[in-house]
Amino acid sequence: MSDHDEQQQPAPSRGKILEALARAERKLFTRPAPKSAKARMKFLRTREGGSTAAVAKRLGASRRTVERYLAGKLTKPQKRLQAALTEETESEWQPQVRAQARAAASTFGGMMVHVVAYFGFTATGSSDDGRERHITTAISPTYVQQILQLQEAGATEEELHPVVAQAVTESYFTEWGTRARGLRADFTHVQSIDFEF
Repeated sequence: MSDHDEQQQPAPSRGKILEALARAERKLFTRPAPKSAKARMKFLRTREGGSTAAVAKRLGASRRTVERYLAGKLTKPQKRLQAALTEETESEWQPQVRAQARAAASTFGGMMVHVVAYFGFTATGSSDDGRERHITTAISPTYVQQILQLQEAGATEEELHPVVAQAVTESYFTEWGTRARGLRADFTHVQSIDFEF
């Protein structure tokens, strides 16, 4: 497989919830992450203890491709490699800043969620008919902890979806059990979602 062929493979899609969590973490950065392909390759090589083979494996590229970027022989990565470089660099950038924000959110601060999705309910009545809603609400630290633990464990979008749905239901619709006890909301067709630490 040539370097060009490796760079043409499509990047996998993470899903709306996982992407929203990654965006929320990027907003925490106190310094900008490296921008050029060479700077990103150097950063990742440092994180991998100097191993270009490990960087190549993370990026789904050949070791030779990584070495060419490090030497400055290549400067403009194809779309798939550019996406992988961005993803891998930002996932490693400022780990202490991210860790502090995650710890605060999962112990006492919680998170805000902004979601546009279709919500329907198991209760009866015209106001309970499903419809698209724009909701902004705080998620309790208990749910934040579950969501972040699932994310760290490599959970899929399908595994995260019910936890986020329950967090929104409890926070927004039942107000942490003070009204509409036993209400269960169906949370489907997510148009957009954003989190804030």
